[in-house]
Amino acid sequence: MAEYNTMRTATGVRSTEIDAGLRAHMNKVYGTMSVGMLITALAAWAISGLATTTEPTGVMLREGEYLTGLGQAIYMSPLRWVIMLAPLAFIFFGWGSLLRRAPAAAVQLAFFGFAALIGLSLSSIFLVFTSYSITQTFLVTAIAFAGLSLWGYTTKRDLSGWGSFLVMGVIGLIVAMVINIFLQSPAMMFAISALGVLIFAGLTAFHTQEIKSTYVAHAAHGDQDWLDKAAYDGALALYISFLNMFQFLLMFMGQQE
Repeated sequence: MAEYNTMRTATGVRSTEIDAGLRAHMNKVYGTMSVGMLITALAAWAISGLATTTEPTGVMLREGEYLTGLGQAIYMSPLRWVIMLAPLAFIFFGWGSLLRRAPAAAVQLAFFGFAALIGLSLSSIFLVFTSYSITQTFLVTAIAFAGLSLWGYTTKRDLSGWGSFLVMGVIGLIVAMVINIFLQSPAMMFAISALGVLIFAGLTAFHTQEIKSTYVAHAAHGDQDWLDKAAYDGALALYISFLNMFQFLLMFMGQQE
């Protein structure tokens, strides 16, 4: 936040121009994120519909509902591991390279492709949870996200020190989730879900402030291509925080079919 105030007074750019540019930048971040969430939701809903049928196929999901060939490939074959791990591989090995080398339009397209891939991996929630509980959880997540992001944007407190702590928390969550695949402990899953909500709530506020500070620090340079890519990078960070908050809350609030 100190960086924000310094830039307003130390650069030749008038504060009103910085504020206007910042608002446009944040609108682009939230708009891109919202389109990504819409793509994810539509992809998950459409794929879940294609994965089930009322005609007997030999693989029954529940009484009167069966998995199609597509459903069996996505949810029962080794392909499911590729679908689960592909988004992580993209984040760790592909996204940074795109930001450095690709034009802004390609980065935007890659983000939307990532959102569609997440929709594929999330499609199973429509087979497990009721549509009502999914919608309810989404609305609760949206309200919580909006409040946390607004606080991150407006607070005078410097949240930069949260970053390393929260990233360590995410790594710990991943390790715990892998261990629980073998233990299948409901108590451990409950603890993972509670910690997951708290960690990604913190990351929502942290990333919002970081997006704001990053824009202000580079506003005077006028590199529009870089600012566009920074907006997509910020949208991805907030998208991931929202998505994880939603999934962890769904473990608490979701009602199974």
